[in-house]
Amino acid sequence: MQIARDIERLIQYGLEKQLITSWDWSLTRNKILDVLDLKGIEPVEVEKEWQASPVDILSNILNWAAEHDRLPDNTVTERDLLDTKLMGCLVPSQTEVIRQFQEIMKKDGPKQATADFYRFSKDVNYIRTDRIAKNEQWLTPTDYGEIEITINLSKPEKDPKAIAAAKGSQLDIQYPQCVLCKENVGYTGRLDHPARQNHRIIPVTLQGEQWYLQYSPYVYYNEHCIVLKEDHVPMDINKATFDRLLAFVETYPHYFLGSNADLPIVGGSVLSHDHFQGGHHEFPMAKAGMDEPIEFPNFPNVKAGIVKWPMSVIRLQSEDPDTLSDLAGMIFDAWVRYSDPSVSIYASTNGERHNTITPIARRRGDWFELDLVLRNNRTSEAHPLGIFHPHANVHHIKKENIGLIEVMGLAVLPGRLKEELEQLGRFLADDVNDAPSPDDERIHKHLDWGRQIKTKYSEVKSSNVNAILEQEIGQVFATILEHAGVFKRDEEGQQAFRRFISTVK
Repeated sequence: MQIARDIERLIQYGLEKQLITSWDWSLTRNKILDVLDLKGIEPVEVEKEWQASPVDILSNILNWAAEHDRLPDNTVTERDLLDTKLMGCLVPSQTEVIRQFQEIMKKDGPKQATADFYRFSKDVNYIRTDRIAKNEQWLTPTDYGEIEITINLSKPEKDPKAIAAAKGSQLDIQYPQCVLCKENVGYTGRLDHPARQNHRIIPVTLQGEQWYLQYSPYVYYNEHCIVLKEDHVPMDINKATFDRLLAFVETYPHYFLGSNADLPIVGGSVLSHDHFQGGHHEFPMAKAGMDEPIEFPNFPNVKAGIVKWPMSVIRLQSEDPDTLSDLAGMIFDAWVRYSDPSVSIYASTNGERHNTITPIARRRGDWFELDLVLRNNRTSEAHPLGIFHPHANVHHIKKENIGLIEVMGLAVLPGRLKEELEQLGRFLADDVNDAPSPDDERIHKHLDWGRQIKTKYSEVKSSNVNAILEQEIGQVFATILEHAGVFKRDEEGQQAFRRFISTVK
């Protein structure tokens, strides 16, 4: 009786969220029965209930499935494959989702259309809001304004059984070719690739090309979207990139849209498929002002300046997107060729290109705005992971690439930090009697930093240590962004920045 009740509750959830109608009740039940390998069941009546999320209902069904041999192993990976398949029974077709989106675009405009599609993506459990809620977030005031910090606890760790089983589950051909490809829509998934029966995408035309809008399943900010190219082609920054970004924000003026750089070290995690990231959120970098104006005589209708930001950012503003793109293209072409040995910048070595740009587009009323973040991925003996990359002295906090989201001032820090900081806090607090040993591997890497904190604050105790550590992590992240800046914020670096700008003609 309980499994019958939970099946009916899941169908009722779909009705409440308008994923299905009452005409779909029997159809949906039969789809779920097929997924659970049940040939029949005695339907039961359930009272209407408002469920913000289907997670509790799905958990009950998954527990039943584990007890009745419907799961090969009761691991997070296997449970995710099954609960996505169950939710897929409630999700309208791609055609219907697109039709609804386009109707809302015509009637209520892009802001409402994206808000509804975002809500839909959460309702069908494609965006796993229960896991995202586990992330720890806070703001830290710095010399560059408030920056955003997130400790990423939303992505579950792979179970060892699932890792071992995945080795034997890989296909002879790679399908889909990556996690972004349009072929992920409705895909059943496997142990080494996420299930996507509850995934839908919206077609977007950019400069005559077919692209698609979707949301990140583990969003880091409001309406964290991905705009992906129809074809599986590598990331490539060029003038066409600026045209596409500006075309998108012309249609969706409430969103920003940006691109990771197209080179390893300074790029994001997926360089194999050309894509952008955007959303309905104002990042710290967007709030930063321009602390030095720039003039480009051949572009009198463009306002420009160096942004007060730890990384090296040129901001361009104009009411004409075509003019903005033309100037951005000239800056990009100049930067790709530019070297300045006095500040360790080389355009290429041994035929390998090092210079590229992380671009971000947004609207300010009638004005278009482009931020061009200058990047260089060269390495050295002193900095084998990257000269303009987090340096070794901050690797205890973060050593991963600085991608688009972090460039704009939102730190995405590894989940390991939650436990490590808890233990470090116990070690630093004066009123804790059973503090861990400095030899504890969870805190050993943080000891030098921790001792600096102890000397900085007159009193560190259990009631204030967490707040202190949060603020100090924010300062470390500001330092990390300074490491990633190609032109440093000192006088030598800013003079070098001006020298580069003078080459743009």
